[in-house]
Amino acid sequence: MDTEQFWQDAERHVVRYGSAFVPRIIKRANGSYVYDENGSAILDFTSGQMSSILGHSHPDIVETVTTAVETLDHLYSGMLSVPVVELARRLTATLPDPLSKVLLLTTGAESNEAAIKMAKLYTGKYEVVSFDRSWHGMTSGAASATFSAGRRGYGPPMPGNLTLPTPNGYRSPFRHADGTYDWQSELEYGFATVDAQSSGSLAACLIEPILSSGGIIEPPPGYLRRLKELCVERGMLMIVDEAQTGIGRTGLMYAFEQDGIIPDLLTLSKTLGAGLPVAAVVTSEEIESVCHERGFLFFTTHVSDPLAAAVALTVLTVVNRDGLVERAAALGRRLAIRLEGMRDRYEEVGDIRGRGLLQGMELVTDKASKTPADALGSQVTAACLDRGLHMNIVQLPGMGGIFRIAPPLTITDADLDAGLDILDDVLSAVLQPLHMVER
Repeated sequence: MDTEQFWQDAERHVVRYGSAFVPRIIKRANGSYVYDENGSAILDFTSGQMSSILGHSHPDIVETVTTAVETLDHLYSGMLSVPVVELARRLTATLPDPLSKVLLLTTGAESNEAAIKMAKLYTGKYEVVSFDRSWHGMTSGAASATFSAGRRGYGPPMPGNLTLPTPNGYRSPFRHADGTYDWQSELEYGFATVDAQSSGSLAACLIEPILSSGGIIEPPPGYLRRLKELCVERGMLMIVDEAQTGIGRTGLMYAFEQDGIIPDLLTLSKTLGAGLPVAAVVTSEEIESVCHERGFLFFTTHVSDPLAAAVALTVLTVVNRDGLVERAAALGRRLAIRLEGMRDRYEEVGDIRGRGLLQGMELVTDKASKTPADALGSQVTAACLDRGLHMNIVQLPGMGGIFRIAPPLTITDADLDAGLDILDDVLSAVLQPLHMVER
């Protein structure tokens, strides 16, 4: 391969759709690794785009896709097949009542778009509330409810999108007298602001139980329960977006279980397809029935595709068969211990947060000031890649560089430790010269 020609062609013909491309040409992937044009192995600490919970090229997924392509992969959207109905049955069996109805789609944005439409149709209202660090997708309704990035330059978003302050215990100004995080006052303040802005048409609150693109922000215990109460008081539906937290990632099958709540609508994507384009909306029979009576329309090219259903069925089977929910919890404890050790040893590691195999490390200039250390994050990212570890860093205004650590649920203990060893070594190597200069 002519590497120089590859990058010239990429620069000439590929639309740039976000951050800079990783400076490696990826040729193949297997397990917890991707391999570049030179055959060099790169440990994947992001599970692709936070999706490949079974790792890359999992044999069960390979077999499923091969069989589906050979027999039944795509149909007219008005036709149903056995895999689609079986997935609806199997998926709802993992969820509490009354979540019993499934709409099978392909992307996370699409599932959030459908859920928003259902909430508006069911309530007869149009206002949607989400966190001010949220990420729910790039289609119009989902993008209008996304506040962490991508809002400028495209004209007016959908009307009726309001925000709640993200429950970031590390940086929130809401504090008790002893300095601890006062999330109750923050949440009440947030809803008072929502009420003041509302035109009286609050339809839904769309939230991630752990904000991933927003910087691995996990609401404190009890937060989601109180949020649900506030929604019920206003006649709003709660939509829980578990694109990155669902299907075992956090050490529970679904992250909303942590607070014992039941969403009115649940959206799944990324992890449900283990790296392939699969998404779903799950809701109650009541909400589905009312929406149907009122003419709910979401007739897309790939709605109820049998290939997507077959993949999702395989994911559910493997996760259950191999005990991957419990494994994510156990590996998450191991991960947290290692990351907390780095926080204790390095002045520039300000905060560790998250659960299971979705955890974050926030870099700062020092623990006292919590000043964002964006340049440092870029240095660490590049140095990790040089040593064979792919890390993803989120950089948002007013926050430091935040690493999202989300390896596959199938990662071995040895590979998890190897990746953390690289991260630890890089932090030491990058930070030591800074301390020498300070002295």
